[in-house]
Amino acid sequence: MTVQRLSVAFPFDEEGMTVEGLQNVIDWLIAEGISSRSIDQIMEGLGPRLLALGYPIARASIAMPSIDPMHRGYSVVWSPGSAISIDTQGHDDAGQAMFERSPIYHLLTNDLLQGRWQLPTNGPGTFPLFDDLAALGATDYVIRLAEFPGDIALGGVAFSLAANAVGGFSDEQITGIARLLPALALACYRVATTRIATDMLAVYTGTRTSGRILSGQTRRGDGTSIYAAILFADLKDFTSLNERWPPERIVGWLNEHFEAIAGPVEDNSGEILKFMGDSLLAIFPSELEDPSIACGHALASALEAVKANQRLNASRAARGEPMLHVDIVLHVGEVFYGNIGASRRLDFTAIGRAVNEAARMEKIADVVERNVLASAPFVAKQSAARFESAGFFALKGVAKPMEVFAWMEEAEDH
Repeated sequence: MTVQRLSVAFPFDEEGMTVEGLQNVIDWLIAEGISSRSIDQIMEGLGPRLLALGYPIARASIAMPSIDPMHRGYSVVWSPGSAISIDTQGHDDAGQAMFERSPIYHLLTNDLLQGRWQLPTNGPGTFPLFDDLAALGATDYVIRLAEFPGDIALGGVAFSLAANAVGGFSDEQITGIARLLPALALACYRVATTRIATDMLAVYTGTRTSGRILSGQTRRGDGTSIYAAILFADLKDFTSLNERWPPERIVGWLNEHFEAIAGPVEDNSGEILKFMGDSLLAIFPSELEDPSIACGHALASALEAVKANQRLNASRAARGEPMLHVDIVLHVGEVFYGNIGASRRLDFTAIGRAVNEAARMEKIADVVERNVLASAPFVAKQSAARFESAGFFALKGVAKPMEVFAWMEEAEDH
C-alpha cells in the first residue's frame, strides 16, 4: 500500500508548524494507543501527519526490542510515497552485529537518550544506515529514545527522523519531536505489551489455547469437554544420552527433534499442549459428527513427523552424532480441555481417559517394534487397510486389554 500525504486544516506559521497542529497529532497518538493493533498502523498514520505539519521527512522509523524466540528486535520504517516496511533482527551473530552498528546501540552504550547527525558524513560515529539515508537525499538525522519501566526485555522505543531539506530540521521541529515522544511511547508500549501477551502466550501454550486464556478462561476448572484426536510422541533412548554427552548438546538435539515433530502437527491444524521431558502431547479437536477429519490430520502429522525425524537422524549420523528415534501413538476420544493445577499456578491442558490410554500405549511400541501405533477407535475413523492389528495388550490403569494397531509402512509403496 502506498502512503499518500494528508492535508490538514491547521494554519501554518513561518516555521511550517503550529502549536495547535502538533497538539492534534499528540491527541491522535493517544487515541491510537487505545485503538491501534500494530506499530506499523501507528507509523502509517504518524508519518503523513508530520509531513503535513511541515516536517521535511525522507524517512521515519519506530524501533523496539522484542520478546520473541525468533527476533531480538524490529523496526517499522516509513518514507513518503513508499509502503511501510518492517525489518527484524535475529538472535544470531548476524543480528547482534547489525545491532552493534546501529545508532540505537551507540546511544545505549553511551547512556544517551538522543542523538543528531548532519548528513552525509563519513567521520567517527557514522553507521551503515547513513549510507541508505544519503541515497534518499537526507541531510539531517535525529533519534530519540524513551525508556519503559521494569526489568524486562521490552526496555523502550526509539523514534528517528531523517530530513531531506537543506539545513535539516528547524529548532521548532526538534522541539516538536520531544513534545510528541511521550504520547508515541505510550501508544507503542500499549500495542507492544498486548502483542507480547498474545504472541508469547501462543508460544508457550499454543494458538488455540492462548485464545481461550485471553478470552477469560483463567480460573482453575475453567474448560470444557471436547472430542479430539490425540497424538502422543516419545523419543527413544533419550535418557541414556545424559550419561555420555554434556547437557547443552543434549538440549540442542532435543530441540531439533521436537521441531521435526512439532512442524507437521502445527501444519495439520494440531495444538501442542505440552512437552514432557522427551515426550510431546498434541490434540486435534473434532466435530462429533465427523471425527475422521481430525483423525486424518493426526495421522498425516504422525507420518510426516516420522519422515522428518528420519531425515534429521541421517544428517546427524553423518556427523558421527547419536540418533533419536520417535514412537508415536494415535488415539481419539473425549477429553477435558481446560485449566488444571493450583489456584495461582495453572496448566491449560487436556486430561481424561483417552489421554491416559494414549500414554500407556506408547510402551507397546518397543514390544511390537513399530513406531506408529493407533487404537481401535482411531483406526475405525481411517482406512483400515493401512493398519494391522498388533494384538491385545493390558495397559497399566486400564481395566480391559486394548487392541493396538500398527501402521503398515509397506502400504506407502502401493
